[in-house]
Parts: sequence; structure tokens; C-alpha cells
Amino acid sequence: MVQAFLDAGATVIGTSRKTKQSEFSNPEFTALLGEISSADAANVLVKTVLDRFGRLDVLAHTVGGFAGGQSVVDTDDATFQRMFGLNVNSTFNILRAGIPALRKSGSGRIIAIGSRAAVDPGPGVGAYSASKAAMVSLIKTVALENRDAGVTANVLLPGTMDTPANRMAMPTADFSKWVKPANVASLAAWLASDAAKEINGAAIPVYGNA
Repeated sequence: MVQAFLDAGATVIGTSRKTKQSEFSNPEFTALLGEISSADAANVLVKTVLDRFGRLDVLAHTVGGFAGGQSVVDTDDATFQRMFGLNVNSTFNILRAGIPALRKSGSGRIIAIGSRAAVDPGPGVGAYSASKAAMVSLIKTVALENRDAGVTANVLLPGTMDTPANRMAMPTADFSKWVKPANVASLAAWLASDAAKEINGAAIPVYGNA
């Protein structure tokens, strides 16, 4: 995601709990340690960005987590709450913190990474699917609430991503059918461009060949 936005000519602030400046040599990249597991942490993160850079034009939200393998009946409270914490609460926190600055930009963009499971759930992933569905609802809501300020909000719904972790978890799968992360990132960068200013409130399927 960072590389796609750098390639598009953006000034990118990459933030996570473990990000390092050495991850990208591009002078337009800044690594910023932060998290969005609480409202206070999200507010601090956005304030730091605004203090250092003066504005926020695009919010590319990629935080999330997965748990599966159990039926709804067998899903414990901790797993259910963890999925909502990672996939819904984090989204809620960063949206509340970031939207005021995005409205001021005059053409703010919100792009979030959801999941195919949000609209096409399967057995054994009830907590994950429900949390991603709630995330989609949040994005669609803020799309409607902020279109008056020129802000757009869209969510991408990838199928299984071709990542090292997924390959390790499913070593016998046909990786050629999986979604390439670079393609999702390129779509996200395009959604942040002026060419996509008329796309708002969309949940865009990116299912690969599965």
C-alpha cells in the first residue's frame, strides 16, 4: 500500500506499532509509530500528522485481523470481541479522529480494506465476517455523512490475499487464484485520485480467480 501511494507521487505517512523509516528509501515516506486501538491513541496519531505535515488528504485504513475455524456456537467471547476490536473499533477510532481533517482538505479520501467475507460469509468465520460487515456499514455511513465536504469513502473487499502468512496456513492451495496485494494497493491509490472523485460509498469486490 505504501509503495503504491509513493508511486502515485503522494507524501506518505506509514504508521503501525512497529514501522521503521528504513522500510522505504523514498524521501516522501515518513514512518510514524502509532496505533488506533483506542480513541485517545487515534487522536494522538492524527494530531501528530497534522502538527508535522499541516494537512491530511487521504486515509488508507488497512488495520485488521482474522480468526476462524469454529462455528458461531463454538466461538468464545474473547475471539468475538477480538475480531470486533481489530476490524470495527479500529475503524471507528481512526474515522472519528481523521474525518475532521479530511473535511478541511476539500477533497478527502477514505479507503479501507475489508473482506469478501463481509458480504459472502462462509462457515467457521462468523465473528470475522460479522466484524467486516460492520466495518463496511461504517464506511458507507461516513460516505453519506461527509459527501457535502467533497470527502469520499470506499471499501475494498478482497478474497484470499496472496501473502506469506496465507501461503503458510494453506500450503496446498492454488496460489495463482489468490488476490495479489499489489493489485489491491493500486486500486486503493486510484480511489484516492481525482479520477475516482465520483465513486463514493462503494464496496468493491476484488475476488481474484477463486
